[in-house]
Amino acid sequence: MFVQRNFLYIVMALAVGFAIFMGATVYQKGPATPPAPSLASTKPFRDYWFGGKAELNTYRLNQAQYGASRTGEAVLVFVTEDFRTDKQVKSESDESRSMAIPVLKTNYIRRFVTGVYDYSLFTSVFTPIDSPKFPNTLKVTTSGQEWCGQSYVQVSYKNNGYAVSGRSYFEQEATEDYTIGKAMLEDELWNRIRLNPDKLPTGDIHLIPGTQAARLRHKRLEALSATATLDSAQGVAWTRTYVPGVAVGPCKAYTIDYKEDGRTLTVVFESAFPHRIAGWEDTYKTKDKVLTSRAILQKSLQSDYWNHNTPADSTLRKELGL
Repeated sequence: MFVQRNFLYIVMALAVGFAIFMGATVYQKGPATPPAPSLASTKPFRDYWFGGKAELNTYRLNQAQYGASRTGEAVLVFVTEDFRTDKQVKSESDESRSMAIPVLKTNYIRRFVTGVYDYSLFTSVFTPIDSPKFPNTLKVTTSGQEWCGQSYVQVSYKNNGYAVSGRSYFEQEATEDYTIGKAMLEDELWNRIRLNPDKLPTGDIHLIPGTQAARLRHKRLEALSATATLDSAQGVAWTRTYVPGVAVGPCKAYTIDYKEDGRTLTVVFESAFPHRIAGWEDTYKTKDKVLTSRAILQKSLQSDYWNHNTPADSTLRKELGL
């Protein structure tokens, strides 16, 4: 009689007891696994990139141009700064801090001589650091100077795509204004490697080629199909063949193969943080010859270079081999 009268309560009690035993009810909810911290929030990352200094790297350069290989130099400068998302410029006042986010900036400089005259190329790339609201690189600018004339291109993230604005001495490229659908930029790969190389895309991808490569080849920017690979063995072999001027740890090689464009880019970088760029290769046809441009790391140091602008500070250029 007791069982019949209290059958419902007995069933409920057994059900709750079983659920508690299995750890599956609101009465015993196990602790949720906390999300893994982003690399940008770790102490080594913040100490290195937010320590008030930039990383300065110089490279021995062999540049393919006009069907021949030319000697020159390349510089990569990496530094963090506050970047306004509304005007896409550096924040330089307390009033604009609320409109800014931290970015990693690459300054990529190439200088080389062709015959009697020289070339100078300068690219700046602004990539947000660990910003879910702004996951895309916000801006790229490239200027080129050589004895024939000058050129400038700006690529700005707007309306879920990239607005391209170019001005040039050359007639066919005098004024260019157009848009490109959202895709990863080759120019941002340097920043992506420094931020988290494990997130580099591999396999079949679409990529907007680098602005310097486009400048030298007089190519219009557009997203191209490519195949991307990440290879540790290739990175180690590369640094053994082309020995950098400073000690580097084990490296990986990230290769972009633009099959339809006949161009291959390989960036070699240290596997361990802070993932310094040991060098790179860029292979394509110039004057009916397939040649490879190559840059090999020579010097690397950290410095608050903006505070070193007196004549006495020129000794730092010697340290960098410039």
